[in-house]
Amino acid sequence: MKSKKLTVTAATALSAALLLSACGGSDGEDGAAGDGGSDDVLRVWHFENPDSAMGVAWEEAMRVFEEETGATVEFEERSFEQIRQTASQVLNSDQAPDVLEYNKGNATAGLLSSQGLLRPLDDAVAEYGWDDMLAPALQTTARYDERGIMGSGSWYGVPTYGEFVQVYYNKDMFAEAGVEVPTTLEEFEQVLQTFADQGVTPLAEAAAEYPLGQLWYQLALTGADREWVDSYQLYTSDVDWQGPEVTFATETIADWTDKGYISTDATGLAAEDAGVAFINGTNPIFFSGSWWHGRFNTEIDFEWGSFLFPGEGMSPGSAGNMWVIPERAQNAELAEQFIDITMRPEIQALMGNSGGVPVAADPADIEDEGSAELIANFNTLNERDGIAFYPDWPTPTFYDELNAGLQELLNGTKSPAEVQEQLGQQYQAGIADIVG
Repeated sequence: MKSKKLTVTAATALSAALLLSACGGSDGEDGAAGDGGSDDVLRVWHFENPDSAMGVAWEEAMRVFEEETGATVEFEERSFEQIRQTASQVLNSDQAPDVLEYNKGNATAGLLSSQGLLRPLDDAVAEYGWDDMLAPALQTTARYDERGIMGSGSWYGVPTYGEFVQVYYNKDMFAEAGVEVPTTLEEFEQVLQTFADQGVTPLAEAAAEYPLGQLWYQLALTGADREWVDSYQLYTSDVDWQGPEVTFATETIADWTDKGYISTDATGLAAEDAGVAFINGTNPIFFSGSWWHGRFNTEIDFEWGSFLFPGEGMSPGSAGNMWVIPERAQNAELAEQFIDITMRPEIQALMGNSGGVPVAADPADIEDEGSAELIANFNTLNERDGIAFYPDWPTPTFYDELNAGLQELLNGTKSPAEVQEQLGQQYQAGIADIVG
């Protein structure tokens, strides 16, 4: 297996060259030899660290692919930013790889699909049965309509891993405080109050980046159903920004701040600050993504665990980034075979035992106790159709707008009602820019 890493300088030079070559290349038909490939070479790009769960699993998948097909894999590790910045030029040229990892969502994979740069995968999905391996919510980010809006239309990608948001907790601090893992929102608030009464701020939070926004969305989800999520995320109907879901979320954040469950200092803190506060034992609870799991395994020196947000509802999360096949891929059939290998139980189990969240692993194959707990939580969400995506997804600007609104809520410069009105106006303006 040939492997090469593209430096930033080389990526810049390649991007400039492709601006010229994209104007006059050949069509690069499937299986035809050309500047970028040949019949027996599969060109793969992804941006995962070699030591990450995905990097480990996909390295093994490449080895199995070469062994079974007799073809050669030419793998190039590109950074996320390198792929993002050059995707439109690269995928519209003979330099396009045969398969690459790409970000999901309307502004990324959806945009490329609407531009005709990605190959529809409907036939391959039917042939390999990938739709049977993926829960309905995980399929949402793999399908895009002619406008590039997720949730319907053709398949343009295949996710092999998932991600979601859960509650991490310090078992030692819970034991010292005399509290147990809560199973209802009422019990969760009792736990928060117990820590606050003992002079401990229970929640590690950050309002300058995503953690507080995800908690706000989680609170809205406690009273939401799939219809509300589809309205919020997929624009199927109007969202009532003064309705019970949003009102409960915004008022609860304000209430929890007043009660000392969330520090007002969080207005200036980033996700890293909140995560490190949990790692250091400053705060006993951190509500954040499965992507922290591997780091906690290596950096925490106390007993810790995780559980889904109390209740039987939904939580923020989605399928991970996807394998996509460019329209100008020269070996699309080999690319489909490779994707299928990454979905095999043994490759999925390797990912799970390396700290990832596989989408099609047999739980019996997961040996690590912490990984088994993580994957069981993810599977529970999927079984109850509980994957609800992320609060900032609806518009390109809503991430910054939500963070700014919640910062004003925490520092008291705006009331819950004022924050809701502001966010609602920004949300509607962003949706209008997308759908007209």
